[in-house]
Amino acid sequence: MTAHNPTHDSRQQLVIIGNGMVGHHCVEQLIERGATEHYRIHVFGEERHRAYDRVHLSEYFSGKDADALALGEPDLHKTHGVELHLGTRISAIDRDAREVVTPEGRLGYDSLIIATGSYPFVPPVPGPDSDMHPQARLVYRTLDDLDAIRSHAKTARRGVVIGGGLLGLEAANALRSLGLEAHVVEFAPRLMPVQLDEQGGIALREHIEGLGVGVHVGRATEEIAALSAGDDYRYRMHFKGGETLDTDMVVFSAGIRPQDQLARDCGLEIGERGGIVIDDSCRTSDPEIFALGECALWQGRLFGLVAPGYTMARTVAGCLTGGEERFSGADMSTKLKLLGVDVGSIGDAHGVTEGAKSYRWIDEAGSGYRRLVVSADGKKVLGAVLVGDNSYYDTLLQYAQNGIDLPENPASLILPQSEGGVPTLGADALPDTATICSCHNVTKGAVCQAVDAGCADIAALKIETKASTGCGGCTALLKQVFENELESRGMEVDRSLCEHSAYTRQELYALVRVEGITRFEELLDRHGHGLGCDICKPTIGSILATCWNQPIMDPQNVALQDTNDTFMANMQKNGTYSVMPRVAGGEITPEKLVVLGEVARKYNLYTKITGGQRIDLFGAELHQLPDIWQELISAGFETGHAYGKSIRTVKSCVGNTWCRYGVQDSVGMALELEHRYKGLRTPHKIKMGVSGCTRECAEAQGKDIGVIATEAGWNLYVCGNGGMRPRHAELFATDIDSDTLIRYIDRFLMFYVRTADKLQRTSVWRESLEGGLDYLKEVIIDDSLGLGEELEAQMKHVIDTYECEWANALGDPEKLKRFRTFVNDQCGDPDIVNVTERGQPRPARADERPESLAVEISS
Repeated sequence: MTAHNPTHDSRQQLVIIGNGMVGHHCVEQLIERGATEHYRIHVFGEERHRAYDRVHLSEYFSGKDADALALGEPDLHKTHGVELHLGTRISAIDRDAREVVTPEGRLGYDSLIIATGSYPFVPPVPGPDSDMHPQARLVYRTLDDLDAIRSHAKTARRGVVIGGGLLGLEAANALRSLGLEAHVVEFAPRLMPVQLDEQGGIALREHIEGLGVGVHVGRATEEIAALSAGDDYRYRMHFKGGETLDTDMVVFSAGIRPQDQLARDCGLEIGERGGIVIDDSCRTSDPEIFALGECALWQGRLFGLVAPGYTMARTVAGCLTGGEERFSGADMSTKLKLLGVDVGSIGDAHGVTEGAKSYRWIDEAGSGYRRLVVSADGKKVLGAVLVGDNSYYDTLLQYAQNGIDLPENPASLILPQSEGGVPTLGADALPDTATICSCHNVTKGAVCQAVDAGCADIAALKIETKASTGCGGCTALLKQVFENELESRGMEVDRSLCEHSAYTRQELYALVRVEGITRFEELLDRHGHGLGCDICKPTIGSILATCWNQPIMDPQNVALQDTNDTFMANMQKNGTYSVMPRVAGGEITPEKLVVLGEVARKYNLYTKITGGQRIDLFGAELHQLPDIWQELISAGFETGHAYGKSIRTVKSCVGNTWCRYGVQDSVGMALELEHRYKGLRTPHKIKMGVSGCTRECAEAQGKDIGVIATEAGWNLYVCGNGGMRPRHAELFATDIDSDTLIRYIDRFLMFYVRTADKLQRTSVWRESLEGGLDYLKEVIIDDSLGLGEELEAQMKHVIDTYECEWANALGDPEKLKRFRTFVNDQCGDPDIVNVTERGQPRPARADERPESLAVEISS
């Protein structure tokens, strides 16, 4: 490689050092602005991978690989004549000669962009040699780092992360996903000290500890000592004050530092605490060298988020192509999901602005916390903190960013809707300058212009504006603004289920009911077209099952189901299936327990008690399912519908039968509810809980249907759920008798089935109902729509026509033909390999498989 332009190409030479998210975005912006006509562009990246999405790095442990995380099209650089040098480290910048030094020689530049990002800070904690003990000095930053963590986790039981910030909590989640006992150690007195105030940190800690992750705040690590071979763990961490914690792995995530060494070495101006000093054009002290992203220091500030880096990238691309963009700082508000817990931080989250006032909402029982910081005159939002529920984030962010006047009661913006809250800020209230997507700086005005230019669906809008293609946090708001713009122009918003049907799920349900349609083909013939797809088939299949209770394995229904419903079992990661018989209310006889144990031993199945008080048997091969279920059904079991969008479980405590605090028979009520609704197919899975007293051992207030005993009867809670977005159930009726309780639940479930969208949980459905909980009470309790008897009759039909789906399949030889791994052979899958761990079988990892199989799979 030679200096300056190695060819007679008249274009100037542009070199970009760094191929992370920000560097890649800069390349995209340069290409989009036609820079390749004037510049021959070289991009150098130290990593062997092309640019990938670091925002979603943790998904690498949940099935995604480097290609799935990669940014842009694979041939982007080649298509546009950009030369990409992966795995190539720039060792020096010669400003006098205007050259960079590469492993292959020197390369000249006319303009240079430094986008080297940051590196993980590892505090100087005394400990064993890192070469001999790499497990004690791991970091969480790149895909190679994650590969190292995964490799060392294979022989570990416990892992500790030093650092309780954003990346530290992501690293803890990674350790947890690898099956390790995870702990977080944070020097500050709370988690995420930069983003959260004291109460927010407490709420987040309670959430995370509830997930089984150990949290140790206010701990200064003084030493990591290697233990002897006979000890339970490999290392002992010593904290100031004398406390210790043993572990097998230590992952440092104690913050980042700007990767500014190249700039230091070549004499560019560096900030007192690091970072390459830049002006509003992102130029360094050398006007031909730009810096952007986490290595750049603007007005004494470093920016550790991707959105400011993207803004810098657009600024630099503009400067190089005649644009007039200027970098003027960035909003550091963040919306995150950490270990499944919603966390949001907006603006002045700590309320340090002079005269600032705060409103707080605290849910100690559910570890929920919301803080709203307002100006001294109470008219503007300055900041906010959210823990446990980010549904308020978009509205509060728009108030803060656009200076929108607060309502008369500002606290209403953070109160639960049932307490008089104002849940959303309508799209009409947003000015055209309102930022919808901060990653790509897309305003409401840009969305409106895209609609004017012909964008008629969300996919086209994303392509045109790039909104919601960064972190994805603006997706809901983008959809709201887009649909509002279409409707304001007199255009019809397409809310149809899919391309084969012009109707919503709710409308299709009504058509099936009113016209008595019993077959998928019949519905499409009358009200659709084509052969159907992966969206409409399972949705309509669920509707037909709810309305007419036909077995899903019947010929007219089986083609509508996904894999789990098709084989009435959940497929696992190694191609085997799980078997989960119903254990209603968690009550089981010793004889049935013995049967489950015998079946698990006979078929070599992994056995686990689930969170829903059932016993799950993992590892059954497809051809084994009928034999296993024949034995279970003969012993009195029936399908548990673990594979379907249906009523799953009714969790119960022991109630007044055994417990000295119980005031009602919670087990009896749980059995009645589970057996009553066990055949009902629903838009999303449904879980219930029945507690015998207010001590709430069955966690009923976190379920779709929650029932809690009182001295006078039962309290009914509705529309709660766990999962990725936990929701606390809301009190619906108090001190009702058993008959009234069941009548209300009948009506509630059938009204949900009738009006919910596809795959819509009860909590999201309830949020979408105009009038909220009060409206739902009017419909269910007061029968304001006159539907009560009809809903009850529809539920009675479901109950009266219930049939165990596995029992039905076992009685039909044609249906049993589906349960074969190979069409022409009854044998199992030879590629399924298990190993023994803790006395039970589990799927073998790639490095544990026989060499012949590993070679075959890798090829």
